[in-house]
Parts: sequence; structure tokens; C-alpha cells
Amino acid sequence: MDRAALAPLIDHTVLGPTTTQTAVDRVVDEATEAGMNVCIPPCYVGTVTDDAPDSLTVATVIGFPHGQAAPATKREAATTAVAAGADELDVVCNIARLKAGEQAAVTDELAAIVDSVAAPVKVIIETGLLTDDEKHRACEAAVDADAAMVKTSTGFADAEPAGATVADVELMAESLPVKASGGIGDYETAMAMIEAGAERIGASSGLAILDGAPA
Repeated sequence: MDRAALAPLIDHTVLGPTTTQTAVDRVVDEATEAGMNVCIPPCYVGTVTDDAPDSLTVATVIGFPHGQAAPATKREAATTAVAAGADELDVVCNIARLKAGEQAAVTDELAAIVDSVAAPVKVIIETGLLTDDEKHRACEAAVDADAAMVKTSTGFADAEPAGATVADVELMAESLPVKASGGIGDYETAMAMIEAGAERIGASSGLAILDGAPA
């Protein structure tokens, strides 16, 4: 896959706890020039969308990184982000409830968020913390909630592996389109995820990934 075809599949990301407006502006400039999307903290969405070109897809995160905010809080965060100009939402499911077997609660929370916004919702299931059975159930909840995509991970979990794997992408792609995220730092890794079924790549190394792509 050449650079021009790959760039629109990348969400160039900056989400660390010390992320500043300056860091966000840099990522936005890099993504705009290269033709990538961005994924940024919700507190910066309004300032970015006020000035960014209409062609830039701006994603933000909800319930990040643990997914344990109250359902009403997550819904309000989602509607606030979309009102500020976010084009897509990456929502962390309540992983603890999922692992406790509270499937209906997880599905209901996600469905309420999906129903509250017009933007596509990607559900982050944090694969490194789940068994394969739990991954299947997380994907089922996302399907039942009418989410647009499932996403492998936040990249911030205390887990091994903490990011995307080919096996997890293949498993998740049986249910919904997949955003592979976490630990993807070069072209070869990105292409392995795409070949496994990923339709989007989330990475802070978007430029490095593109640098490895054929022109």
C-alpha cells in the first residue's frame, strides 16, 4: 500500500496525560499535511476544529482510559465532544463490568452513547485485559449497540500485550470493522494489522509509518 492510500487510514494520535495544546497543534499540522486523521484529547477539540480544514477528520476519546465513568457522564462527554466539532468518538467500554459478566449493562451504556450522537462510535475493548471469550463478548456488545467500529486498545493499559496484535484484529474483524491501536510504530506493523483485517490504524507514529510506505 502506497503512502497516499495509507494516510487516510491512520489516526495520528496524541493522548498522553501531559499532552499540551502545542503538542496537539503539531499533530494536527502533521496530519493535515500528510492526509491523515487525528485523535486528540477532548479538551482540545474545540480549539482544533475552529481552525482546522474541513477535510481533517478529528476523533476524540470518551471514558479514557479505563471506561469507568458513570454512563450519564460518558453520554454527556460524547455529546459535548460532538458539539465542539468532533467527527468520531473512540469510547472505552466498561471493561470491569464486561469481565464481571454484566453484558447487558455494557451494551446499554454503549447504545445510549451511540444514540446520543450523530458521529461514528468506535468501541475500545482493551484486548490485553481480556480473554478471547471476553473479546468476543465485547464485540457482541458493540454490535448490539450499533457501534461503527471496535478498537483494540488505549495503549495505556497495564497489560501484556498492551497494544494491538494480529490475532486480536482477526478475531475482532469477524464482528465489526477494526481500528488497530497500541504499539504500531512502523509501516510493516501497520500493514500486518491491515492484512489481518484492520480498516484504521491508531498511532502516535503516523509519520514514521508513512515514511516506510512506498511513494
